[in-house]
Amino acid sequence: MGGIKIIAKNKRASYDYALQDQYEAGIVLQGTEVKTLRGAKCSMNEAYCTIDKNNEAWIHNMTIPHYEFGTYANHNETRKRKLLLHMEEITQIQKALATKGQTLIPTKIYFKGSYIKVEIYLGKGKKLHDKREASAKKDIERKLRQGKYD
Repeated sequence: MGGIKIIAKNKRASYDYALQDQYEAGIVLQGTEVKTLRGAKCSMNEAYCTIDKNNEAWIHNMTIPHYEFGTYANHNETRKRKLLLHMEEITQIQKALATKGQTLIPTKIYFKGSYIKVEIYLGKGKKLHDKREASAKKDIERKLRQGKYD
């Protein structure tokens, strides 16, 4: 298998959520979507994941723009796409989602060899004071690395 080539990241995920358990999922795509992703065009800013009553995982609001050389068979940009996970992983996620405040957040989409994978995390939403605290901590660490606090 080849290396990992990141297509897109959800940069706000770690700011808005306290990320806990990580899962790697495959994704069901159409041909024109794959061609667009090869050009590294994708947006995950508004994306979220759900598990339906049929025990299937889905990603919603992930925007993959139309393939520029596509024809009438081009895909819908924001359609929901099926995620491929093992049944044990889906049951673990369902148990965690049953607890209050847990959500399933996609953080990254990337090529792993010739396969396209989505990295998803179980997370809990941060409150405003948690975000401020994390931001202040990050600023201090940055200044320490730069040697401004001696």
